[in-house]
Amino acid sequence: MESGQVHEVNFDGENFDFNGTQAQAFFSQHVKFDRWLILKTLARINLRLPKYLPLTRDYPEGQVLSWRFIVEKKAIHHFGSAGSTPEELARLGGQPTDILLVPLQGHSRIIQIAHKYVTALQPKVVIPTHQDNFFPPVSTMVDPQPFAELVKQTNPDTKIKILEINETVTF
Repeated sequence: MESGQVHEVNFDGENFDFNGTQAQAFFSQHVKFDRWLILKTLARINLRLPKYLPLTRDYPEGQVLSWRFIVEKKAIHHFGSAGSTPEELARLGGQPTDILLVPLQGHSRIIQIAHKYVTALQPKVVIPTHQDNFFPPVSTMVDPQPFAELVKQTNPDTKIKILEINETVTF
């Protein structure tokens, strides 16, 4: 990778211009794995536990970034993990959000946690992401339909787009 392709984020809210596409980086937190999810995961991998136990050391929860992009006058906010504080969400909700990408992994109550992002940012469109089985057998697929139903009930003006693998979407 060329050195010009890597840009360090030095402070919360830092702005970047990538050939006319505006990007703003925000400090956030990784979702905190809850006991119930950890217990279900340990039960599922049972005899393979010694193989996967070192991962608890290698992949700590911690600081992550969320990104707000301005593309063709649309504000797109992407969260890679769902550990944002209520204060962070309230601050980010002060800006209009056209499209929200919110992850559905890492907690047994992830649907309710992801819904807090919709409530705070009030997007026009929400796209659930990271519901994939990215690291089997430690991870599992998350059904995005309960999240979509909750959003439909509480935010009827927000459209939900559940992406299919290899699907191209235009907004």
